[in-house]
Amino acid sequence: MTDTVQRDIETVKVDLADRSYEIRVGAGLIAAADGELAGLVDGRYVVVIADDGLAGPHLQALQAALARSAARRVDTLTTPAGEAGKSFARYQDLTERALGLGIDRRTLIIAFGGGVVGDLAGFVAASLLRGLDFVQIPTTLLAQVDSSVGGKTGINSAHGKNLIGAFHQPRRVLIDTAVLDTLPRRELLAGYAEVVKYGAIGDRDFFEWLEQNGQSVIDGDPAARRRAIVASCRAKADVVAGDERETAGGRRALLNFGHTFAHAFEAMAGYDGTLLHGEAVAAGMVQAARLSVQTGGCSGQDAERLTRHLDRIGLRTDLDALDPGRDWSPDALLAHMTRDKKARDGRIVFVLLDALGTARVRDDVDSELARALLTRPKAA
Repeated sequence: MTDTVQRDIETVKVDLADRSYEIRVGAGLIAAADGELAGLVDGRYVVVIADDGLAGPHLQALQAALARSAARRVDTLTTPAGEAGKSFARYQDLTERALGLGIDRRTLIIAFGGGVVGDLAGFVAASLLRGLDFVQIPTTLLAQVDSSVGGKTGINSAHGKNLIGAFHQPRRVLIDTAVLDTLPRRELLAGYAEVVKYGAIGDRDFFEWLEQNGQSVIDGDPAARRRAIVASCRAKADVVAGDERETAGGRRALLNFGHTFAHAFEAMAGYDGTLLHGEAVAAGMVQAARLSVQTGGCSGQDAERLTRHLDRIGLRTDLDALDPGRDWSPDALLAHMTRDKKARDGRIVFVLLDALGTARVRDDVDSELARALLTRPKAA
């Protein structure tokens, strides 16, 4: 993994031999997509799969840039965002519509939207005609720092999140930091949870920088945002380069810190929009940190420090605050956790902290400890 800087645009390279690609980070990259994608789009049919909530200036800027490019033809398919959209029905709809356009094996798919659209469009690209090239242009903080990098694509099942999918690396990732200026604060906060994750699992200095500068990231300071995004992408690129397909015992599993709990929370919420992925991750990281303390990992002070930072930045980390009134049944949550794709031979796999900045994968944790953490006090 290597980095370069050019005209306030930073480049992080994901080193994967013949599947290597660049992540470009800077303001104005959507409007400059014709130049950024030169060579990739030339002479090709390009199909943009876009979040229909972006059918305004951002999508128009991308379409105008592609119209200036050397692409042979450009079409756009829109699809609703939201976790419920990562479904068989939406996947089938997009694949049938794309096939109806007359795509061929040289067609380039561009995913333009948040993490849901990126995962869905990436899976469409991975499976159509047994694999098409695609580009990620993520438009949410969460997608920019996490889901657009690393090649995980997929949809949800009634049995759990991301259980159907494929590893399919993008050819390039364009991260336009300016698009975050129009992102709702709730979405920014949800994405920030994934930023904190990188510090918690592997870079204590970065976590400490976030303690001092996290509010500036949320409030829109351009330099702070770019530094947080680049550091996050650099961390993920390094992990992915060493363990592309999340092999047993590999480093990539560390990126799931908080996610074993989070995916169960999302499944319980029914993917209905009341709980964003990053919000679930924030609460899941807190539970994972507390479980770390109980299993002889990080200190109570480190667990509290992580919780305090997330709370101060504005993320809700308590289950009752996440979705007031919902019955967070410990038995139901544990059932979802045992069906998580990371589970091994029926054992729940957790990513736990040794300390802030150091984590490990554990599959030997007594599930009763997790049950106790998830058990809510009964009302008097």
